[in-house]
Order: sequence, then structure tokens, then C-alpha cells
Amino acid sequence: MSTVLSNFETWKKFLGDRVEAAKNMGISEEAIAKLAYEIGEFLESKVDPQNDEERVLKDLWEVGDESERKTIARLMVKLANRS
Repeated sequence: MSTVLSNFETWKKFLGDRVEAAKNMGISEEAIAKLAYEIGEFLESKVDPQNDEERVLKDLWEVGDESERKTIARLMVKLANRS
């Protein structure tokens, strides 16, 4: 996992591949967004940012309330879809 997190472009590609796989398995956009939120919660508490982009995301996550964090998670899914 640390190799994936060391480069933001690699992270987006990794996430995009996982989102695509989830869609192919019939998982709904809402379920994917919920999972992205849960992953964000895990990363925030357990993983140190490996680059500037991840530091910004962590800082935004820390200051956001639950609703804002859910928005960040949905936006990350959208960003991953483009990768």
C-alpha cells in the first residue's frame, strides 16, 4: 500500500481501477461513495500522507464535518473515475 500512496497519480489510478471493478460487480455509486468515506476515515487515522496532495486531502478531511467528509469521498470517487 505504501508504494501506491507514494505517488498521487498512482493512487488515483489504483482507486480508479477499484471503483471500476466495484461498478462491474454491480455495486451502486452510493455504496462506492460510502466505502470511499470509510477508507478516508481509515487513512486519516492510520496513514501518514506520502506527498503534498495527500497532505492537503488529510488537512481538509480533518477540518471537515461528516457531511463535508462525505463530499470529499464522493469527489475522490469522481476523480478516480477520470483516471
